[in-house]
Amino acid sequence: MNQTIPKKPLYIAGGTKEASSYKELRSPHSGEVIAEVAIGTREDVKAAIDHAEEAAKTMAKLPAHKRAAILQKVSVLLQERKEEAARILALEAAKPITVARGEIARTVETYQFAADEARRLHGETIPMDASAMGENRIAYTVRQPLGIVGAITPFNFPFNLVAHKLGPAFAAGNAVILKPADQTPLSSYFIADLFAEAGLPAGALQVIPGPGSEVGDEMVIDDRVKMITFTGSPEVGKTIRSKAGLKRVVLELGSNSGLIIDEGFDIDRIIKRTVTGAFTFMGQVCISLQRIYVHQSMYDEFVEKFVAETKNLRIGNPLDETTDIAALISQKDVERIASWVKEAESLGANVLTGGTDNNVVKPTVIVNVPSHAKVSCQETFAPVVIISPFETLDEAIDAVNDSRYGLQAGIYTENIERAFHAAEHLDVGGVMVNDFPTFRVDQMPYGGVKESGVGREGIKYATEEMTEMKLVCFNRNK
Repeated sequence: MNQTIPKKPLYIAGGTKEASSYKELRSPHSGEVIAEVAIGTREDVKAAIDHAEEAAKTMAKLPAHKRAAILQKVSVLLQERKEEAARILALEAAKPITVARGEIARTVETYQFAADEARRLHGETIPMDASAMGENRIAYTVRQPLGIVGAITPFNFPFNLVAHKLGPAFAAGNAVILKPADQTPLSSYFIADLFAEAGLPAGALQVIPGPGSEVGDEMVIDDRVKMITFTGSPEVGKTIRSKAGLKRVVLELGSNSGLIIDEGFDIDRIIKRTVTGAFTFMGQVCISLQRIYVHQSMYDEFVEKFVAETKNLRIGNPLDETTDIAALISQKDVERIASWVKEAESLGANVLTGGTDNNVVKPTVIVNVPSHAKVSCQETFAPVVIISPFETLDEAIDAVNDSRYGLQAGIYTENIERAFHAAEHLDVGGVMVNDFPTFRVDQMPYGGVKESGVGREGIKYATEEMTEMKLVCFNRNK
């Protein structure tokens, strides 16, 4: 074996454990081997859960200020090593380096938010004497950790989406078993090392890469794991929910996000913004802008300017500072998108720019797309956007809502009444007014309806999801 290629064993009980087998991890951009990564098994997960049971007891006793200090320390350490972390992203995910730096900056902030939540997690007092039966009683609630949280994360934000699971779990006093995406385990190993350096108790974080059918499934069915937090496809999410029994489940399952550009809006102000929303990280974002609905009076002008701006994007090596578009995460996905675009064309759609080139999907703009075409009704998770005209606002709202998904949507409008109307009637988890649906900051509640999932992320909200509320009631009539 080439000794320059790092070998990544399992990360169990605060240390490394050799696996029974390993797989080569290749760069999506170059195809070169960048690491050899352990393949976990069901037995490995069972062993990790054994250790996590003890670690969960330690975490539950850890005072809030100490949990906060650990999370704050990780934030500081990541800031100090931000360029190293960004390069890991560029290598394992082909994320353009400038975009990778943005993810690391968000992750630094996410752990800061988690440290804050550890300090302010609280219950409340109950006005017992509001009922005659409650006279002479005092009651309050406390929030206690669940115990062991199983976290299953995707490839597209392997630092920040991991932070959205680890941060709240540790803020609440839980232990975590983390199964990273097959393509992006190196970022999870990196962050596990930072938590160890920050003083997280041994066994409170364990990293087990491997197939979802083994590693993920064992976490889901083992009753000792009290919660599963998953980001990924609806198909896998449904399977998890069907197997999880009574354990808590939070699922973030993606979208095909829509944007409405209302009559009279100055489109020159938003061309660059909408191109960014459609094509950042090659569209591999759960809330990537996939469908744009433009009032018919501005439609032709918007399409022309959007296509012109799209053609300015640069394709290249993700480590190149000037690269906007790099390789898609896998050749299989390139082939999938090529077939979806071909299907749209067969249904009468027109491709104004785009195409594939080896492992790259060029930024693709399509018009005249029927709503039942895959590039419209399914999640592309690729740099593909469709643009359609509309006559009335309700027509545009209905078009956005005509989806199995409902994560986030956006509307640009100068009319406050039309903004409120859209906010009320868009059937999604979050409405962005005068912004694209790709907007997210890490302290806001984040989650969807329909097949976009159940539960909410966002540090405060996820921390509460990862606790159990307990009522304590004193009877003063002895």
